[in-house]
Amino acid sequence: MPRFPAALLTLALGCGAALTGPAAAQATPPDSGPAALQRQFAAAATEFGVPRSVLLALAYQESRWESHQGRPSTTGNYGVFGLTDADTPPTHTLDEAARLIHRRPEELREESAQNIRGAAALLTSYQKALGAPTDGGSAGWYRAVARYGQAGVTGTRAETAGRVFAERVYRTIRTGAARTTPEGQRVVLPAEPGLRLEGPTPGAGPDTGPAPETGAAPGGGAATGDGASDPTAAAPAPAECPPELGCDVTPAAYALTDPHDPTSFGNYSKADRPQDGEQIRYVVIHDTEGDYQSAVSAFQDPADQASAHYLVRAGDGHVTQLVPTRDIAWHAANKTINMHSIGIEHEGFALPKTKPTWYSEQLYQSSAELVRYLAARFGIPLDREHVFGHDEVPGPTQQAISGMHWDPGTFWDWAHYLELLHAPIDPGLDRPPLPGETVTIAPPFTADNEPAVAGVAARPENFVYLRTGPAADAPLLNGGGTDASDWTDKAVTGVRYVVADQRGDWTAIWYGGKEAWFADPGGSTARTDRQGDHPQQLVTPRPGAASVPVYGRAYPEAAAYAPYPAISPIAVVPLTATIPAGQAYVSVDDAPQPAQFYYDQNINGDAPNDRTLVVGQEKYYAIRFNHRLAFVKAADVRPIAAQGASDW
Repeated sequence: MPRFPAALLTLALGCGAALTGPAAAQATPPDSGPAALQRQFAAAATEFGVPRSVLLALAYQESRWESHQGRPSTTGNYGVFGLTDADTPPTHTLDEAARLIHRRPEELREESAQNIRGAAALLTSYQKALGAPTDGGSAGWYRAVARYGQAGVTGTRAETAGRVFAERVYRTIRTGAARTTPEGQRVVLPAEPGLRLEGPTPGAGPDTGPAPETGAAPGGGAATGDGASDPTAAAPAPAECPPELGCDVTPAAYALTDPHDPTSFGNYSKADRPQDGEQIRYVVIHDTEGDYQSAVSAFQDPADQASAHYLVRAGDGHVTQLVPTRDIAWHAANKTINMHSIGIEHEGFALPKTKPTWYSEQLYQSSAELVRYLAARFGIPLDREHVFGHDEVPGPTQQAISGMHWDPGTFWDWAHYLELLHAPIDPGLDRPPLPGETVTIAPPFTADNEPAVAGVAARPENFVYLRTGPAADAPLLNGGGTDASDWTDKAVTGVRYVVADQRGDWTAIWYGGKEAWFADPGGSTARTDRQGDHPQQLVTPRPGAASVPVYGRAYPEAAAYAPYPAISPIAVVPLTATIPAGQAYVSVDDAPQPAQFYYDQNINGDAPNDRTLVVGQEKYYAIRFNHRLAFVKAADVRPIAAQGASDW
């Protein structure tokens, strides 16, 4: 599918001429060493008269100062400044920046020094076009930064995109930043906590609302899509979103695919969560495997039989709400998870072999801001037991397991995402773990962790491989391979497991009923968890049981359906996997949850017993079982606290 562009708006202004003078024409001398990138920022700031703090903070918001080896982002952004070389619209900032500094575009894609120079020249041209002085401090460059942030956005959305981006850049200037990039470059931006903007910031303030022809959602976000163009359609509710994000609403389809069959509807279920008893416990992270607009279009087709609550655009981090949080989006291919979660789609690809890409920083930041808002609203813990990928959703039945999705993939930076959620991975104890304790998987998302993944060049990944024994030549667990889609032999960043054994540089965890080993020299890929006053709760088979069954969903027992004669009981059938005696797994919550099934038959909710929540007497624990979650009956297990070596 065509990529959604991240190009900036073309300036119809008289400042488009190339910068002149010796500095613009000279070749930048070669530079190397861990401080080379810092020097390149300083040189470009001097050459083009842009405050160094503005350049550093803007690039941090575009890429966290990473070059990504010259590979494009999902939306065609290159280099530390995210200069755009997208197909449409034809406003290629990379080409314009190259023209301004008399360089070939490919040099700006591949060389950080030229990428920085080009972006600095572009920013200076924006500042001059705005009639703003170029000899002042960082406080006077807000409007130029906002214009830079209008990446691929046109019309009424451009102002919001620019404001959100500029606010993030200036927040970075105030707080400062320091980082060693995966390329080994150490970059430091000193904090300016007392920074105040100079005068008004026209064109970068709060949204004044959409243009009349687009309509408006009551109380805020712009209403777009089919509903907005239909004068008889009810206006969508306001976006459930942090106000500063400027989210809009494009409703997913809730319509019939067969006008003669009231059961043939899509793409979500009407409900009243959490007031109807369906507690919202999880957030599920997805990627679109296509561009933003294609995803919007797909969710407006009831035949698609899929939806998500939100969609985050890559180029500028813009958030669109598709389904109200009270309703059940069809996003996880597991009804138990759907009933208790919010699904968020992200424009991007799990493994684009033909065009290696990376998830944009603005996408990460908007997504994290949205999740923090949802977590505060619904009481969702900000940890990897409650915020997880589509690849971590269990198959509801044994037959469904092979078809489960594996997005957002091995290149989603979970460690950084947790930092943005204000829930970073704890450094843990400075010692190897003991059996019975828990560890958090935490490999560095740098060149120090580049496990082989079939079909792509070496790059940082978010997992460690699991093996059958404590040796680098031991077979991968479960006969697994190196495909990104093979989740049977991978443990992913941020996930907690119970330690089964520890030998030298190798740690074994309980994983899917087996002992699984991963290399952890010097604690480089996992943290020994601190337990503190509230040890992590685990579950282990009840005394006397040789093993206990594991389930892919948590449905009620048959007797629970008796008050609702129109609803046929769904058989509770375990997966083939079991938990043998002596093993333990991390419980997602401290207490087991009642089994539930939401019955939704007709589009209007008018069938007998329609829109009914069936609640059973049976209770289940959700657990971290392997790469995915799973469920066990509370009656089959007993809860224990994580500890040192113990006799279970």
